[in-house]
Amino acid sequence: MEKVEEIKDNSLRPPKVGEIVKGKIIGRGKSKLFLDLGPLGSGIIYGKEFYDAKGLLKSFKISDEIFVKVIDLENEDGYLELSLNQAGKEMAWDTLRSKKLKNESLIVKILGANKGGLLAEVSGVPAFLPVSQLSSEHYPRVEGGDSAKILRELQKFIGQELEVKIFDLDPKENKLILSEKIKEMERMKDMLKNYEVGEIVEGEITAITDFGAFIRFSPKPSPDLKDKDILEGLIHISELDWQIVRDPSEIVKVGEKVKAKIIKISNDKIFLSLKALKEDPWSKIEKKYKKGDTIEGKVVKFNPFGAFVQLDKKVQGLIHISEFTSYEDMEKTLEIGKGYDFEILSIEPAEHKMSLRLGKK
Repeated sequence: MEKVEEIKDNSLRPPKVGEIVKGKIIGRGKSKLFLDLGPLGSGIIYGKEFYDAKGLLKSFKISDEIFVKVIDLENEDGYLELSLNQAGKEMAWDTLRSKKLKNESLIVKILGANKGGLLAEVSGVPAFLPVSQLSSEHYPRVEGGDSAKILRELQKFIGQELEVKIFDLDPKENKLILSEKIKEMERMKDMLKNYEVGEIVEGEITAITDFGAFIRFSPKPSPDLKDKDILEGLIHISELDWQIVRDPSEIVKVGEKVKAKIIKISNDKIFLSLKALKEDPWSKIEKKYKKGDTIEGKVVKFNPFGAFVQLDKKVQGLIHISEFTSYEDMEKTLEIGKGYDFEILSIEPAEHKMSLRLGKK
């Protein structure tokens, strides 16, 4: 509407190069189309501009009114030179800009896919839907992030229609970025207003990744709840169990029903914990271990600041790098997977820390 009003105003004064005007088709010639622009005079679409829009121009009849862009104020024959294609693109961008401002949804057909996302077209403008902007339902959860597997999953959407919103646009760079999850994010944010940190939910594990597991659960009943509404949150690998977890699939399985505690709500995201509902093995640690005790443990991991030692299934201690002359000395002294006697230097239950050193031989 803004563009149409602007065009009406333009008809009351001399045209400028780059402006969009409306004209009535009054004649055809070989590779030419003539338009009556009212008070602005007569215009012509010819040459490259005619051939670029040839297919569309064939569908127009004499007396049809169309929008065109002024590209030259007067050619050698005295006509305003016009472009149908350029006007269409400019008006398309104006429409897209308006839809973004109004937060409107669009239905797009997926035309292609690459490793980064899906390809589509909106009002003749090429558009891109990144993987990161897919809804949780459509996001390709591929173990290890294998790009070839991700591409195969994305190719399944070719030919399908998806409901999206405009995430970003830049006419100068011919960039139109779409998002499927914006609507989901808005809906999630609204439903999560009914929850508080500390609440317990029950749901189903829907996917497992290197960094944790996703749990899906039904939202609390509310007047505006829809049948298809569902909530999904993340249980980070560090929140699956009190023991150090290297593979989330060792703790949970897809399809498993679990209870989890809400530990954080941030806008449209919800983070949960399984270990918060399990007994903290460090809460009674001082009844089992004391400073100065010599205990047996197995070396499980090296890192730049020391070696982790497994004392029992869910408790680890650390022998600091300062107990050795160098990292290389630590590697020579200790062997991954081997058991040794260690002396407890300190225990900090609240921080889940235990400092160790090699026991005296």
